[in-house]
Amino acid sequence: MRIVLGGVAVLALAIGGAGALRAQTGAGAVDARAFGAREDVRQVSISPDGKRLAMVRAAAGAGTALYVADLTGDATPRPILTSSGRPDQLTGCSWSTATRLVCNISTLMTTNGMRLGYSRVLTLNADGSDMKPLSGETRDRIDGFGQFGGGIIDFLADDAAGGDAKGGSVLMTRDYGAQMTTGSITASTASGLGVERVDTTTLRRQQVERPSGRASEYITDGHGTVRIMGITAASDSGMLRGRTTYMYRKAGDRSWQPLSVVSDDGGVSRGFDPYAVDRDANVAYGFDDHGGRQALYRVALDGSLKRELVLDRPDVDVDSLIRIGRQQRVVGASFATDRRERVIFDPALKALAASLGRALPKQPIVSIVDASADEQKLVLFAGSDVDPGSFYLFDRTAKKLSPILSVRPPLGGRTLASVKPISFKAADGTMIPAYLTLPAGSSGKGLPAIVLPHGGPGDRDEWGFDWLPQFFAARGYAVLQPNFRGSTGYGAAWFQKNGFQSWRTAIGDVNDAGRYLVSQGIAAPDKLAIVGWSYGGYAALQSAVLDPALFKAIVAIAPVTDLETLRGEHRNFTNFELVDGFIGHGAHIRDGSPAQNVDRIAAPVLLFHGDLDQNVGIGESRLMASKLRGAGKPVTFVEYKGLTHQLDDSDVRTDMLGKSDAFLRTALHIDG
Repeated sequence: MRIVLGGVAVLALAIGGAGALRAQTGAGAVDARAFGAREDVRQVSISPDGKRLAMVRAAAGAGTALYVADLTGDATPRPILTSSGRPDQLTGCSWSTATRLVCNISTLMTTNGMRLGYSRVLTLNADGSDMKPLSGETRDRIDGFGQFGGGIIDFLADDAAGGDAKGGSVLMTRDYGAQMTTGSITASTASGLGVERVDTTTLRRQQVERPSGRASEYITDGHGTVRIMGITAASDSGMLRGRTTYMYRKAGDRSWQPLSVVSDDGGVSRGFDPYAVDRDANVAYGFDDHGGRQALYRVALDGSLKRELVLDRPDVDVDSLIRIGRQQRVVGASFATDRRERVIFDPALKALAASLGRALPKQPIVSIVDASADEQKLVLFAGSDVDPGSFYLFDRTAKKLSPILSVRPPLGGRTLASVKPISFKAADGTMIPAYLTLPAGSSGKGLPAIVLPHGGPGDRDEWGFDWLPQFFAARGYAVLQPNFRGSTGYGAAWFQKNGFQSWRTAIGDVNDAGRYLVSQGIAAPDKLAIVGWSYGGYAALQSAVLDPALFKAIVAIAPVTDLETLRGEHRNFTNFELVDGFIGHGAHIRDGSPAQNVDRIAAPVLLFHGDLDQNVGIGESRLMASKLRGAGKPVTFVEYKGLTHQLDDSDVRTDMLGKSDAFLRTALHIDG
């Protein structure tokens, strides 16, 4: 199937006398094209029999394509499904049998004047034939179409172990509509989220869990049995309350028992949050608070609810499970200090991980992406800070490691900049963790420099390859990425009241990152800039409100610019009360909004935004540009048509990088 979408359009608006951006030429254009190209490989999945690979890969512009390679033949990947990416997206594909795939697609539609995201699941053969919708109908014609087409929660790998001869069914959630069909006394009034067993070839459906009006999540044991259900609290009007009650079933019992209650406390989760069930151990794995930081626990599902601390850290959150196989069994967990560290519980896999580390010494970031049904063939990803990474196929029986594809071919053969974990002292003496990237081969002194705060604010930077700072390092800039207070990963105290309500602390740390670069002689004082995306764009703009003289140029991509506007963007959605509480009320709404304080901004500003952005509405950049123009401040606004928050289009990212570099070189008076 080809998902046909609209054409590409880029609209550049020069506002407030900043002038048009000059086109990049020479080395700048080459670098922008190389680093602006999206990841060639987004996902790799191996068939249960280990004979085929499915790869979701980038296509031209914003496009995405599904390729299949037959490992028993010439193994040449062949495209069987494409999307142009405007706005339909092919987001992931996995195998239900040795010859059949299930894929997730998403799109945007305008409903009742609101732009909403929609998702569906489809199924097709490995050669692209016999494509069918797998999502069940979620609404009748009176209620309209449901937004979400469900998701696979169990591939029933035990049934599929025989390849083509057996299996082919999955467990998937289904959002049942009220089904208020008129003229029929048999119309169902059941509504909510349920679970069905669906044959991916015949589409035969069998209800496994009746729909529950407040159910928001189901977790299986990886062997076809639903063991946990999440029930989300909401008001009579449907507004979410930020509290989920989890129920569980004892083995062999259909009745539900209370497991835990998880609440959202200003962006910090409280209570045991289950993620997986181990059938053989009869426990649930999940995360909960331990001494102010998130730790991994397991809770017995035998009626005792015996609780065991599995893994914790005194310095950072334990935040991820390591899972393997089609049953998605838990084999370890991970956390990020200066670098991400993995703790493997399974002895055989622990030895395998050590062996792979020795086999790939220059690619220390190694993870198991997928496995055949017998787990003898594994798909791996490996990379580093100076290597965007590659996918590999590892045959455990033959002990053979074979490359599949590199993630970013345009960067092949380039010498990339190493990323160094550092820490710097904030104004109040707190040590702030950060990552410093210096241009390869540079002295590291007297450079044009960029502070690059991350998005979120509920996020953090990690050690590894990142295309944005690598581009700027290739262009000769030093780049510092601070994990300022308000970042996640360091516990509740570090998160504070989030990066909006505690903006003075968060932005103060960001500005102290710039002062550190100058104090260490890394940055020339007159050549210091700030660049950010999403919350990072907010931080870039708000940094100038706090200290107008520090940064000499500001680049903000898809930024939050006004907290009241951000609140209003969620007013007609069920998460409004949560967003309202997260943003809060008080003096910080005005003081912490760049668009309300443009009189303090002295540096020239460059804004980028996609007009289909659902995370941060494009109206925020339009407002910022208008306010800056009205105050007589230099601003350039580049608006990209038909793109969402990530600007996931190689041509557009190339354009954005080229314009950013040209803008910074002009503002910072950099030759070349």
